[in-house]
Amino acid sequence: MFNKILIANRGEIACRVIKTARKMGIGTVAIYSDADRNALHVSMADEAVHIGPPPANQSYIVIDKVMDAIRQSGAQAVHPGYGFLSENSKFAEALEAEGVAFVGPPVGAIESMGDKITSKKIAQDAGVSTVPGYMGLIEDADEAVKISQQIGYPVMIKASAGGGGKGMRIAWNDEEAREGFQSSKNEAANSFGDDRIFIEKFVTQPRHIEIQVLCDSHGNGIYLGERECSIQRRNQKVVEEAPSPFLDPETRKAMGEQAVALAKAVNYASAGTVEFIVDGDKNFYFLEMNTRLQVEHPVTELITGVDLVEQMIRVAAGEKLTITQDDVTLTGWAIENRLYAEDPYRNFLPSIGRLTRYRPPQETAAGPLLVNEKWQGEAPEGDAAVRNDTGVYEGGEISMYYDPMIAKLCTWAPTREQAIEAMRVALDSFEVEGIGHNLPFLSAVMDHPKFVSGDMTTAFIAEEYPDGFEGVELSAVDLRRIAASCAAMYRVAEIRRTRVSGRMDNHERKVGKRWNVALQGQEFDVKVKADKEGATVKFADGETLRVASDWTPGDQLAVVDVDGSPLVMKVDKISGGFRIRNRGADLKVHVRRPHQAALAKLMPEKLPPDTSKMLLCPMPGLIVKIDVEVGQEVQEGQALCTVEAMKMENILRAEKKGTVAKINAGPGDSLAVDDVIIEFE
Repeated sequence: MFNKILIANRGEIACRVIKTARKMGIGTVAIYSDADRNALHVSMADEAVHIGPPPANQSYIVIDKVMDAIRQSGAQAVHPGYGFLSENSKFAEALEAEGVAFVGPPVGAIESMGDKITSKKIAQDAGVSTVPGYMGLIEDADEAVKISQQIGYPVMIKASAGGGGKGMRIAWNDEEAREGFQSSKNEAANSFGDDRIFIEKFVTQPRHIEIQVLCDSHGNGIYLGERECSIQRRNQKVVEEAPSPFLDPETRKAMGEQAVALAKAVNYASAGTVEFIVDGDKNFYFLEMNTRLQVEHPVTELITGVDLVEQMIRVAAGEKLTITQDDVTLTGWAIENRLYAEDPYRNFLPSIGRLTRYRPPQETAAGPLLVNEKWQGEAPEGDAAVRNDTGVYEGGEISMYYDPMIAKLCTWAPTREQAIEAMRVALDSFEVEGIGHNLPFLSAVMDHPKFVSGDMTTAFIAEEYPDGFEGVELSAVDLRRIAASCAAMYRVAEIRRTRVSGRMDNHERKVGKRWNVALQGQEFDVKVKADKEGATVKFADGETLRVASDWTPGDQLAVVDVDGSPLVMKVDKISGGFRIRNRGADLKVHVRRPHQAALAKLMPEKLPPDTSKMLLCPMPGLIVKIDVEVGQEVQEGQALCTVEAMKMENILRAEKKGTVAKINAGPGDSLAVDDVIIEFE
């Protein structure tokens, strides 16, 4: 076994590999760019080596720099994580030439299956059903349009060396094919150092289901069930679960056996994933094979009890698999939500900045990386479990240079329904401040009827949120629960305030019992009767709710019991009440005395400034291109400029017809959120 492993990656996956290496007694080496000097993975590793400037194409994906770090540290093996160099055959060859073990598949398997064009040709030759497409190299945008017309719209434009949604576009017409080809090519070059593009038919009603395989160098191979990855946005997975709520045992077995056969055909040795599109009749079609560890691997670990990183290390050290197919048991249900540094209220555009508050929910024993390490496919103690894979910490910064994912929150429970409920509570308990993030959206998905029923496709987000995410409207029942809780909490805060002032001994009488609670456009008149165990809140229509909590003023998380049911809320103080966040809703809750509520209705409403004649920068980023000039008339939907942030190019378009009056930025300029790019007459 190895004594020292270098992790050629950053962020949460580097931290994840370090945890398993530490458990195995193996020393670890981190690499870092200038932007990651104070990153969590650097502090967790036993050693760390600096490799260059922040951009990945000047640091993390420069093979020579990574090789220098290996030589400096004396590492015997390298785990590449995912992304960056994980599927780069030249990197694997460089390691082999250096006599350093690659914790991944052989070079031949990477070349055969890591390249999407080659892998699809091999799959076709092997008789595997594949999606129609053009597998040859595409020289320019004109050829891309011609090929797209021949295949028939819609088409998927994909980077050959891509992954993680980078370099991927859906085109529904010639114009989108032309734009998508160039953007995909640029993103592929920036992210992977390989700008080759291919095009395939986009299946309009697919489910994205993938099979986890594990093979050794002695001819043994197994599959560890499937993962449902259909909840995607911009071809980037957002929610994953294992097993799939759609597959039956027969389809699972057929997909698993085909995935293992494909892996063995290229002498695969390591953990890998075979991705399929599955239609409504459970017909499945090979998409690609990812010759690396997947982002969503934790859900497989949680239902099988198999530490995939440990198995990868053991296979790289030449060991045989000790697990047979008969040993693989799928126990319970696991769900993963990806926490991204992106603003759901701004069409999920990237957000950067300092994490002024970062408090994940408490992790509980589940699987190989947490407390109960004896669990191998058997349910852990308790009804549910929580796991959070992360690479950040409170006070750290989210950089514009890398992928916006900052954590993977996972829950496990005996049933899917219980796993979803555990995830709801975990999301409500997750405190993140200082940046835009998608926690509200994830909460909304967990409550969405289509997700709860398991009836979803990869078009779920586009179909259910066609105009973007604008928050959640809570039900009348939920509003009453929050109103009752806030009335009881505000009463506690007012009693403390009067005690601090020292103006009156009878604090209860000073505070009073009658309150008006206003939230989400509704008002409730309530009467709060408190005792040592909590408070009984009576509404004007006679309904009563019993509220109990140990919340004290200043706490930013309130765990409340309302009539025997838990309610978890993130709490911020505002004038005359609270800002409450719960289940994807962001509410201003005003708690007033009845006469104050009457006066509040007379206050004029403050209107926001008029920005209708301005193009504002929706996220921190770099201007790549300006497509218009002063005096030019533009039409609705016309491209105005391109902004790059976190390795993704975003084309900003005109919302309506107008004439350009002033351009305030040009290519190469770095802009902040709401900086004015273009002004219109």
